[in-house]
Amino acid sequence: MAVPKKRTGHSAQGKRRSNWKAAKPELTTCPNCGAKALTHTVCTACGTYKGKVVSKKAEGYVEEAKEEVKEVKKAKKSAKKEEAAPEVEVKAEEKAEVVEEASEETPEA
Repeated sequence: MAVPKKRTGHSAQGKRRSNWKAAKPELTTCPNCGAKALTHTVCTACGTYKGKVVSKKAEGYVEEAKEEVKEVKKAKKSAKKEEAAPEVEVKAEEKAEVVEEASEETPEA
């Protein structure tokens, strides 16, 4: 196992760590209310993001719209499942027909 030959001094350690700095977070002004907010996040003062109302704090927030979107997505998923289900049934029916045809062709002894 490698072992350092000499102990690192305080100044060398400090020079090595001199580039460890905390960065200031990027702030922007909200176009709706003018408050300072972190970039790419919802404004904590008014609840908007990119000009759209996304938080309950905002005046024009409509919770029903989100529920409607969820219902539409669920309807689409169920429609896809219903479309896939008849194909499976058709394949099962085709297999049954093939089995019946095969049984008719074979002579019984």
